[in-house]
Amino acid sequence: MAERVASLPMYEIAETAAATDAWWTGIAGHFAAAGLTDPPAGLARPGKGTAFWLRPDLLFSQTCGYPFVASLAGKVSLLATPCYDAPGCDGPDYCSLVIVREDAPRGSFRDLRGSRCAVNSMDSWSGHHALRLLIALEGGQGGPFCRATATGSHAASIAAVAGGQADFAAIDCVTHATLVRHRPPAVAATRVLCRTPAMPGLPLIAGRAATARDIAAMREGLAAAAADPELADARKAFGIVGMHFPPESEYSRLSAAVEKAEAAGVASLL
Repeated sequence: MAERVASLPMYEIAETAAATDAWWTGIAGHFAAAGLTDPPAGLARPGKGTAFWLRPDLLFSQTCGYPFVASLAGKVSLLATPCYDAPGCDGPDYCSLVIVREDAPRGSFRDLRGSRCAVNSMDSWSGHHALRLLIALEGGQGGPFCRATATGSHAASIAAVAGGQADFAAIDCVTHATLVRHRPPAVAATRVLCRTPAMPGLPLIAGRAATARDIAAMREGLAAAAADPELADARKAFGIVGMHFPPESEYSRLSAAVEKAEAAGVASLL
């Protein structure tokens, strides 16, 4: 069998790289115990983006929810949704935290109208489309809500707000909690103004290289890894507290939310 690839790219920062490797080693061991043949020994890095997730040799990865329902729909398989212990999470659901500078005189989301927004990327649910939904629900009417600039990452969006290059940003609440836990100076000059509506969290997926038997073994292995006491430290590094196994239809909530924003006239911010 040709070698297959795996990645866990979505919540890794330099401070958690060792924990990512330990988590993967544990997951791979449970995959093998469940009958998966020769799981990859190591992870591909950075291992993300539509082109990577559509690689013919991809076995396992984690993606953002918006690409999952848009560019990856019908081309990869849903395995599970991790549950995180982070402010803004509720079981497998999560939200984005709208942040402003600590000293910003903003009391509500509508106070941000006409200001500058930092957006990590156009295909991000948490940094872009979640904001579109919030604008549709809470922004009021009357022309474009904000002026947006792409930053390339949530960490860069936080830095732009902290440094005064942007007035606000929507940050994945798990990313925010990870930075609070491992890199507190990064968020020290900001505060949370409000939250976006809750949506299904970032899915773990099987790629084109996975057979039906592989998928069943990986789901069994993920359930075992989420309960393995020997992996407690690795899970704690990311705040993982469980594993949810939803039907793919659960992610249709994201598609419906984008449709709601478009129906309200809130176009892409970038």
